[in-house]
Amino acid sequence: MNNTIMKEQQYTNKYSERGLIEKIRINTKKIGKSILSKALILFYAAKDPDTPVWAKSIIYGVLGYFIFPIDAIPDITPFIGFSDDLTAMITAISVIAANIKQSHVDKANLMMEKILN
Repeated sequence: MNNTIMKEQQYTNKYSERGLIEKIRINTKKIGKSILSKALILFYAAKDPDTPVWAKSIIYGVLGYFIFPIDAIPDITPFIGFSDDLTAMITAISVIAANIKQSHVDKANLMMEKILN
């Protein structure tokens, strides 16, 4: 497994749906569409009962890392604060790509529209 994913697994216990929603609510403008989209795709993949446990473990680790306020590059750092989160999400999506359905992407896009409008 990729080192980035292995490192993020320590954050699995930091994940909560409420924490994710709060992180997005507070940081919507700062995180940008790319991170928001990837976080929501991962969120919907994790909620799908068809997603294997091993993939959910990766998702919860990466989203836990995203939620946790102390990470490799502090989120308050201008311009690059969320770059480590984005890297972790891209890596997770590439590892679990076979388990991401079009319905996850569609739900993420609908939710993005609601959040951003």
